[in-house]
Amino acid sequence: MTVEKQRFAVNGGIGFGSKLTGKQLLVLTSFMDEKDELELTTFQQLYIDIPQAKVDAALTAFEDAGLSVYPVGNFVKSLRTCNFCKGSEQEGMPVAKEINNRIAGRPMPFTVRAAYTGCAVGCGEPRTNDIGVMKIKETYSLYAGGKAKGIDAQLGQILIEGASPDKLYMAIDRVLDLYAAQGKKREPLSKFVDRYGIEAMRNLVAH
Repeated sequence: MTVEKQRFAVNGGIGFGSKLTGKQLLVLTSFMDEKDELELTTFQQLYIDIPQAKVDAALTAFEDAGLSVYPVGNFVKSLRTCNFCKGSEQEGMPVAKEINNRIAGRPMPFTVRAAYTGCAVGCGEPRTNDIGVMKIKETYSLYAGGKAKGIDAQLGQILIEGASPDKLYMAIDRVLDLYAAQGKKREPLSKFVDRYGIEAMRNLVAH
């Protein structure tokens, strides 16, 4: 008999690199059979399939172990980040955590990948994702419409720069609200930005 399973994306949250503790790994494997597999994605997440009858217990155990759990599908992905190599405050870890709390798991017309980097080196790859944030000194720049793969790959375009955290949060919310309301089903954000127009989107987030 086939056991019905539900897929979840999990990670260790926003921190100094993409890491899991031994306890977290043990909790994950406690809900897996010997032949089950964890899928490591390019977005600092692990996909795990949980038997439907064990979902509630698994989610509780994951939370107790400090794991962050997200839905899989047409949602905003958890924020991909750099390693914060210069430190939490200098590279803006609190801002990255707040962004993740505000956007991860929001339903969208198509999967949205958001990335953050704490300095101009850009190791979090903000310009090759749907939404990208780059911290420059004490301010933030927001990019939209990046696409890393395919013959139509492109860099995200600047929407705002020199923004405070509050203005950054507002701008991200407006972009996602617009896309959720006017994006076509399975239309990538990069194509939506091209269709809506980058100048119109800049005007949307300017005030």
